[in-house]
Amino acid sequence: MIRSMTGFGDAANEKDGTHYAVELRSLNNKYFKASIRLPEQLAGLEAELETHLRNQVNRGSFTFTIKLRLSDAKAASRVNDAALLTYVDHLKTIKDQIKDNDSVHIDLTQLLALPGVLQPAEDEETLMAKSRPILIDLLDQVVIKMNQMRDAEGKALAEDLLKHRDFILERIEIIKTRASLVIDEYHDRLKTRIDQLMARAELNIGEQDLIKEIAVYADRSDISEEISRTTGHLEQLEQIIGRKDEEPVGRTLDFLAQELLREANTIASKSNDADISRAIVEVKSAIDRIKEQVQNVE
Repeated sequence: MIRSMTGFGDAANEKDGTHYAVELRSLNNKYFKASIRLPEQLAGLEAELETHLRNQVNRGSFTFTIKLRLSDAKAASRVNDAALLTYVDHLKTIKDQIKDNDSVHIDLTQLLALPGVLQPAEDEETLMAKSRPILIDLLDQVVIKMNQMRDAEGKALAEDLLKHRDFILERIEIIKTRASLVIDEYHDRLKTRIDQLMARAELNIGEQDLIKEIAVYADRSDISEEISRTTGHLEQLEQIIGRKDEEPVGRTLDFLAQELLREANTIASKSNDADISRAIVEVKSAIDRIKEQVQNVE
């Protein structure tokens, strides 16, 4: 089954006063590449989430973004009483050492900015433990949504690839028909030229020599093997596109496109016929479009 590498999915959930919103985007890439964007409190889950994502996709560039919003009660920081009292006791000691200490005032609100005084209402380990199953479930949801979009785009890609495949087949049939006539035409041209030269006594050549010359030309310009291999590649292309399993086929299609181009170049180099040359130029153009399209196939 053809699946595009471009897709998007989003999902959200709220539990125990914590709201989670996630997005997953995928773009083209020859290999697997993931970017996991997490709030600082959940940074410890990055490796686990990337592994879970890797197990569900094959290749592409994936960006998984997580946004976290805590309820007012959850978001409120907790005052570390012990730390605050330690700062206050230390400041009182310093104040007692100042001669004119009546002008010195301790502002408790300023002390809240000191390290260790304000702490999250929920520590990171507790938040990660609570968030882990929720984020795994949300990741599964967005992968399904993303794949639905990638499958829909893959269907359009498959139709376009088959269109180019049919176009190439039509041109190959023209080339095949034309190739069978090229040798006869070369024979007629060569014989006419030899007859003209012999009539002017400029050349004396036997029938055997003419046959050898035709045979050499026929061997040098024979493209039957290239046509056969090209047809075989196009049949394989259709079979791969029509597969129903979910195995990735992008790299196989890319290889087939390269092989098609190789055969087309060989045909072009062997052909001295204008009609075949025009047809093979159209074939190579269609192959280039196939190569472009399969870059987006997973």
